[in-house]
Amino acid sequence: MSSDKSSKNVETFDYSHEKEDRIASERAPKPVGPYPHARRVGNLLFLSGVGPRKPGTSDIPGVEFNEKGQAIRHDSRLQTQSVIENIQVILEDSGLGLKDVVDVQVFLTDMERDFKGFNEVYAKYFAEVGATRTTVAVSALPTPIAVEFKVIASFE
Repeated sequence: MSSDKSSKNVETFDYSHEKEDRIASERAPKPVGPYPHARRVGNLLFLSGVGPRKPGTSDIPGVEFNEKGQAIRHDSRLQTQSVIENIQVILEDSGLGLKDVVDVQVFLTDMERDFKGFNEVYAKYFAEVGATRTTVAVSALPTPIAVEFKVIASFE
């Protein structure tokens, strides 16, 4: 476990006790709980919630902190871009790509302010994929992030 003041002392977990059906990507940010990045069940791959943290760090793109370490502003476009990059890495390490995504659940902490920017970045990557999508507003996420995706991909 590790922590970083810029991320509200969020603990990360090294999920190294991999089983054949569980994916722990070395190239993606470590999970903030005791769970794998993804798990395969039959021909489907279920990704755990993926946020924008940069791999190997606690850095969160597009977040501005005040002197007390509290997030005061965020850029949903930058965070959406980073989330998609993290998803790509996990999918690649599982033998898949964005083209294999069949369903996306998106969590935004400020729907009114962030939906348009998020949607613009999302469309660049997923418009041709044709995955189903649900986007919901949440009051908070486990770290000072504004965007998180939950993805299902298919090996077929």
